Amino acid sequence: MTSTRPGAFAGAAGERTSDDRSERTAAEAPHGTSPVDADLARELLDGLDEAVLTTDDAGLVVLVNAVAGALLPEIVVGTDLTGCPFAALAAATATGADDFDAEHLGRRLRGVRRTLGGNRSAWYVRDVTDEHARTAELLAERRRTRFLADAGRQLGLALEGDQALRAVAALPVPYLADLALVVHLPPTPTEHRPHWIRHTADHSTPVTGTVGWDVVAAVPGLVEALDGEPADPRPWPAITRAGIDDLVPADLDPPSTLLVSPIPGAGRTAGALVLLRRAGRAGFDRRDVELVREFAARAGAALATAQLHDEQSHLARVLQHSLLPPRLPTVAGVRLAGGYRAAGDGLRIGGDFYDVLPTDDGALFAVGDVCGKGVGAAVLTGRVRQSLQTLRLVERQPRELLRLLDRALLDLPDTSRRGQFTTLLLGALRVGPEGELRLRIAGGGHPAPLVVRSDGTVAALRVGGMPVGALPGARFAAADLRLGPGELLFTRTDGVADARGGPHGAETFGEQRLRRTLAAGAGLPPATLVDRVLREIDTWCAGHRHDDIAMLAIGPAAD
Repeated sequence: MTSTRPGAFAGAAGERTSDDRSERTAAEAPHGTSPVDADLARELLDGLDEAVLTTDDAGLVVLVNAVAGALLPEIVVGTDLTGCPFAALAAATATGADDFDAEHLGRRLRGVRRTLGGNRSAWYVRDVTDEHARTAELLAERRRTRFLADAGRQLGLALEGDQALRAVAALPVPYLADLALVVHLPPTPTEHRPHWIRHTADHSTPVTGTVGWDVVAAVPGLVEALDGEPADPRPWPAITRAGIDDLVPADLDPPSTLLVSPIPGAGRTAGALVLLRRAGRAGFDRRDVELVREFAARAGAALATAQLHDEQSHLARVLQHSLLPPRLPTVAGVRLAGGYRAAGDGLRIGGDFYDVLPTDDGALFAVGDVCGKGVGAAVLTGRVRQSLQTLRLVERQPRELLRLLDRALLDLPDTSRRGQFTTLLLGALRVGPEGELRLRIAGGGHPAPLVVRSDGTVAALRVGGMPVGALPGARFAAADLRLGPGELLFTRTDGVADARGGPHGAETFGEQRLRRTLAAGAGLPPATLVDRVLREIDTWCAGHRHDDIAMLAIGPAAD
């Protein structure tokens, strides 16, 4: 059989002239239809954007259009498709498949077969190389976007420094690399040695350690990245294991590609991100470098936030420790007991406090609640307590002492006060000749203390008064009280009554529930009664968040 140029027709009996084909076509045309112009049909097929191959009933190619001649130059008229060099087309023809999608001569081709009359077939083959590349790039971009979104979400949940470092080391594996190494210097290092945390695809738990600067210098670009050089991340050629045994585990094959990226921080470089890919994996391309740079920027922001959180946590712990109620002193003839519950949020620094200051003939006691939360409230609480320590040396009467404290707080600079004040209950106690406890109590806008009698009666001692340090010319009141055997004075901050609990965590503990608890414990020693109140509050809150709680119980010593 004689081959024809691409786009030409050939019959099984050999070539015919155009006139012969035209005459045959016209003679064979059905009655009432126009004869088919073979040249026109050929031109139409050659003008298609896809390759067209037709076969006869024996599976031999009888037509090859122009696009087919360009895409499949090895297939000509007379070729048996089941044995053609294009393996995917040959396999589809042999198995009777109706389509294929495969690489051929560096192009991505997709073919579909249509059955024609007389047991003939036509293959329509389309070059989808560019379309396939665009689809692959779109899918890759979606994966990159999803990685950054997931990374941002997990980094945002890492509030502590150690958590953030572990997340930065773990997230790039295995999507970006087979090994991720974060090298950093602690915010306040005890020694100027780099710290590192490493995560690999073969180990689920990150590993940490410290290394010397000679090891850091053995990794190309790592020293520069730690110095915060503004150069973009860049890939490096394969490196040997010499000098990096402390950083790269022994069971990891020598890496074929190394990428080092600075991790920008708040005002300084937070560290460096080192990514390693095994020898059998493709190196870092331009899009990979851009993705690593974006991830490193987000990692730096997360590390800066975590560092700030750690600093605030440390400050909160120091302040909370300084504000913890002191150990109560021993006062002759008096039984004292204090109770304290910090707010449920560990970072909230409250202003609830109590204090007992011994005097020559008894003691001064105070229970207060500084308005506000946080560092400002903590500072004011410290000032109130220190001022009381000093002012008691010149004044022992509770109401006069409140006036002096009020004036001292009002004289503070506005920038340091910021509108804060404190409610305060201040009292002086001494033991009478009959062993009874005599108290003079002054109020500064604080909840009224409760007197618990031995018969179970609970009554409020109204002392009134205005908050301390709130307004010039504030007025304060005072009241006297005597406590006999089995009686006591119970003072507290408003966190006791305001503690929320119940079925839905929305109902307050309340004044009435507090009074019933105190009445049920009438006659008990102060320490036992305070423990009972704290247990009732804990049971009521059942894990729900509450404000700070401080309480102080005072009674005469048992005979």
